[in-house]
Amino acid sequence: MKGLNEYIEANKDRFLDELFSLLRIQSISSQESHKNDMVACANRWRELILAAGADKCEVMPTAGNPVVYAEKIISPSAPTVLVYGHYDVMPVDPEELWNTKPFEPVIKDGKIWGRGADDDKGQSFMHAKAFEFMVKTNQLPCNVKFMLEGEEEIGSGSLYGFCEEHKELLKADVILVSDTSMIAPDKPSITVGLRGLTYLEVSVTGPNKDLHSGIFGGAVANPINVLCQMIASLTNDKNEIAIPHFYDDVLVVSAEERALMAKAPFDLQAYKAAIDVEELHGEEGYSTIERTGIRPTLDVCGIWGGYTGEGSKTVLPSQAFAKISMRLVPNQKSEDIANLFKKHFESIAPKCVKVEVKPCHGGEAYVAPIDMPAYKAAEKAFVTTYGKQPIPTRSGGSIPIVAGFERILGLKSILMGFGLAEDAIHSPNESYPLFNFFKGIETIPYFYENFAELMK
Repeated sequence: MKGLNEYIEANKDRFLDELFSLLRIQSISSQESHKNDMVACANRWRELILAAGADKCEVMPTAGNPVVYAEKIISPSAPTVLVYGHYDVMPVDPEELWNTKPFEPVIKDGKIWGRGADDDKGQSFMHAKAFEFMVKTNQLPCNVKFMLEGEEEIGSGSLYGFCEEHKELLKADVILVSDTSMIAPDKPSITVGLRGLTYLEVSVTGPNKDLHSGIFGGAVANPINVLCQMIASLTNDKNEIAIPHFYDDVLVVSAEERALMAKAPFDLQAYKAAIDVEELHGEEGYSTIERTGIRPTLDVCGIWGGYTGEGSKTVLPSQAFAKISMRLVPNQKSEDIANLFKKHFESIAPKCVKVEVKPCHGGEAYVAPIDMPAYKAAEKAFVTTYGKQPIPTRSGGSIPIVAGFERILGLKSILMGFGLAEDAIHSPNESYPLFNFFKGIETIPYFYENFAELMK
């Protein structure tokens, strides 16, 4: 596109200043204390999208956090792209492990450091700046709508109702998303599959109060011990999930597709070195790429109970808790899996404790066909800016609302991510390479150009 690289170069500092204004807002959706920050972040997005050239932009209420909706309609006959992103971020705990302050973004070693730098403020912001370039230089070939939500990190609970209520407003030809990763800085890829998710919280209750571990230990069941034993029983010695009927609906990927997946560049030693482990661990009979792309999983995301403060306290706790996530694959339904888990977990609880299973949120897996116009448009855009063909990949992560878009709006999504595995999203020291940030702004306009051509 004419003048694209020159525009990016001339506005680099401003782009970063504007992004940093978003990164400084502590929009943690899972914590009620940040409710005002959610509104502040939505309003800041509104200001930035209007300044980028939208005809209108509104902060619209939902049952939870607001949605930022914007649009620029150039012609009723032009194709329409709906850009989806989220402005909420994960908690920063444990904060002492951060090398920088999580909400005071800095640039160091060629990267932007801060919570949300990649997931998803940095990646969403690329779209605002690519849109700005096309508007300011009169090269926008499509109608564009933006929908930025504030609940993706907690399951997008309110967005489903918002989409149901505003189907007419959200009419489009495709949804464009940048909330995924690529294989490497010089190896572009397009995510064609996302895993689904079931997330629950479990509690195990023993005695009606904390007890002295010497006087009662050995006579009364310790809920933490029981919880650990129950969790350990959820997988077998082959690292398969041992919940009855868990695999009944799992889509079996063909040997041909598994062979294609194996062709994707993957450095096992570098992978282990990046996370400082000697060996990897997972379901028998599958490669690392397959375990994270086409197989379901069960993981304990948090576990607590008893005394965890400084020093010692000899206590037999009354309760123990855990948060458990299960990543799902095509054909598995999140609600069905939640019910299977609940039934099984309650059935294996010994009579010495009481168990409660509380579903938190979930969503379905998603697969995008590689022959749709949006995929071809993205593929060609990557070839233009990276000089090489992007590789289709399946992500181990989940964006539950993407399957919801297809069900409610009847729209496919194209997952055009620019993040990297080492960006530490959801972890301390989240970062986003400057190269990827600016390369994303450079690549996205070509998607629009290609998509408009293919939709003629």
